Amino acid sequence: MTGAELKEKIAAYSKEIGIDKIGFASTDPFLTLKDRLIEQQRLQYHSGFEEPDIEKRTEPERLLPEAKTIISIALAYPSKMENEPKSRKGDRRGMFCRASWGVDYHNVLKDRLQKLEDYIQEIAPEARNQSMVDTGELSDRAVAERAGIGWSGKNCAIITPEFGSYVYLGEMITTLSLEPDKEITDQCGTCNKCVDACPTGALVQGGQLDAGKCIAYLTLTKGSLPERFRKKIGNRLYGCDTCQTVCPENKGMDHHQHEEFEPDPEVVKPSLEPLLTISNREFKNTFGPIAGSWRGKKPIQRNAVLALGTYKAEEALDSLVHVLHRDPRPVIRGSAAWSLGQIGTKEAVEALYEAEQHESEEDVQEEIASAKAPHAVP
Repeated sequence: MTGAELKEKIAAYSKEIGIDKIGFASTDPFLTLKDRLIEQQRLQYHSGFEEPDIEKRTEPERLLPEAKTIISIALAYPSKMENEPKSRKGDRRGMFCRASWGVDYHNVLKDRLQKLEDYIQEIAPEARNQSMVDTGELSDRAVAERAGIGWSGKNCAIITPEFGSYVYLGEMITTLSLEPDKEITDQCGTCNKCVDACPTGALVQGGQLDAGKCIAYLTLTKGSLPERFRKKIGNRLYGCDTCQTVCPENKGMDHHQHEEFEPDPEVVKPSLEPLLTISNREFKNTFGPIAGSWRGKKPIQRNAVLALGTYKAEEALDSLVHVLHRDPRPVIRGSAAWSLGQIGTKEAVEALYEAEQHESEEDVQEEIASAKAPHAVP
């Protein structure tokens, strides 16, 4: 079978198993990416979640000797949900970003890639393959861009003509020699809406992200959130969609091809107050299947505590006081102190003064002092 015939068969089979878009790229070193990664490290713009070995990220043959082709795949996910619950006084809601709706996309893409691998082994038994999704060494975006899946937008997402940037990406390195597809010309032009809309200024310029300022990254951290970012996070529990929702290329994009990605409204837009005291078992049962749970419940709880403060949710006062006095984790107690300071009622301030009397953790004491400073002594 010729390379052209193999490529045609692989592309046709990908559609049968629910892959929305497939592209083929060479395994040449990603030299432009390498320069960019070196610069990102120099500026300390990286998040720390990336593969630290830049050579592995940019030289595919280090991962699979004799590799000839990288197959890039994309699966579209929805941007709108039915029966979305409203956040209102008395029932304030948090939000998981769209990329965390439905079943964890890592598992779905791995399933599709495994099926594709199995098929390739059937039609080309001599092939050696290696697949990866998101947490692999290669840059999903760089591969997808080279494979013609889409162009790399100023919002640092791959933008496809068919689905906008609402796509999950994965790739397979193979020893099969298949003709590469052509890259798509950059379509962003002079548009700078994503850069201008970024709540924290994390998009330094089009295509350059300071990950340490990105809300999507900040929602994942487990420590105390810097005060300058707390209100900017708003009610986000995991991730951020701002740079996608403002993108003109995403206007009208809402694709529901995959049942696995359909959101449960009560899971992806949950009531905030119950999250403050949710047990490990309840958290795992409710949020375990979605991608937004991978860092555990602590960041989600911290973000929920801060969101209630941003909302000035007086109805959650008792729950926040309970957290301030009883939660064993200093980060959560300190966050509750900040939120009570934002609420600022007499009862909230009294709770801060009371907690001050028995709090032994220095960082929490500082949070309490800062929270009660703007308020008169009760």
